[in-house]
Amino acid sequence: MADLNGTPVSSLQYRDGLLMQTTRQVPEEVPIAFSYRGSTHAVMMATPDNLEDFAVGFSLTEGIIEKAGDIVSIEPIEAGDGIDVQITLVEETADALTARRRRMAGPVGCGLCGIESIEQATRQVKSVADTKLSLSLEAISEAIHLLSEGQILNRQTHAVHGAAFYLPGSPGALLALREDVGRHNALDKLTGAVLRAGKTGRDGVIVVTSRISVEMVQKAAALGSPILIAISAPTALAIKTAEAAGMTLVAIARGRDFEVFTRPDRIATEGKKDVA
Repeated sequence: MADLNGTPVSSLQYRDGLLMQTTRQVPEEVPIAFSYRGSTHAVMMATPDNLEDFAVGFSLTEGIIEKAGDIVSIEPIEAGDGIDVQITLVEETADALTARRRRMAGPVGCGLCGIESIEQATRQVKSVADTKLSLSLEAISEAIHLLSEGQILNRQTHAVHGAAFYLPGSPGALLALREDVGRHNALDKLTGAVLRAGKTGRDGVIVVTSRISVEMVQKAAALGSPILIAISAPTALAIKTAEAAGMTLVAIARGRDFEVFTRPDRIATEGKKDVA
């Protein structure tokens, strides 16, 4: 497992015109394989911690499971330079995954072999439009602050993304926070942590340190969260997808400043001056 303080390495530091030998902390990055019924489904380069959360979150956001209870067991096994996470599913779910693999493994050669991947990349997402969750302007700033303050590994390494689940109105309002060298991985780990805590996405808000691509919106919708906050900007397709899902997308959130791109009705703005 990764050290939450990072791994110490030596480097030559050039600063203020001087060269000096120094030591800094860097995050680990190793191949993580997810295997079902002994067959590898996917391999990601990731930070090797919170692997049980990662397995549950990945399985949900990839549409392999619908709930944490669809997984019987998770066993991370060291495999050379990486880790093979062996995931055992309940029989019905495992059978469905096997059938899905057979459909995707047919012969190709007509130039249309990317159709399955294209359909997956632009797939419709679950609607979160009916979720009655709102957020104050102050809560948005608090969520970003708590995410920044809680990033232990990033504080040591300045090299990882973070994803947190914020519960509005709760003291110490982060239910969970996960970090990884990959932004998608951090969100999958968070998704697993939320499910394993017995919560659903409808209970709170996802806050991330990265830009918002369409995959991040798809993953947030898979968990069922109606509000997604990011410190960086969204893509056009991410905005379109969030709109279709009925999700409130808040981005470029830094300090007390932010922009709302979709479903602004969930943001309480009473008493604030409109200068548009």
